[in-house]
Amino acid sequence: VQLQASGGGLVQAEGSLRLSCAASGQTFSSSAVAWFRQAPGKEREFVAGIGGYTRYADSVKGRFTISRDNAKTTVYLQMNSLKPEDTAVYYCAARRTIVVHITTGDYDYWGQGTLVTVSS
Repeated sequence: VQLQASGGGLVQAEGSLRLSCAASGQTFSSSAVAWFRQAPGKEREFVAGIGGYTRYADSVKGRFTISRDNAKTTVYLQMNSLKPEDTAVYYCAARRTIVVHITTGDYDYWGQGTLVTVSS
């Protein structure tokens, strides 16, 4: 499975962006897909995941929404009310079960990352 992340960019605080993670090679029908992010000098952290259910980091609850298209080939991360501290490279990842985990090591496939910069 190859994952292609896109949609990053520069946005002002309180603005919105939508990230996309497209799969090639198979669908996400049997996979949990998650978004992680990594800010400069920090470890990669879980943001949101979707599988049999959705799961969010506390820092993004109520602002970010993860969803999946009906064909289950693309997962989206709608990011609203963005804050400067959301600035990071965002990565999508998939694992071979539908259980969402928050640990990077539990994911089998990774996309290339897309940069999100939020200015104050």
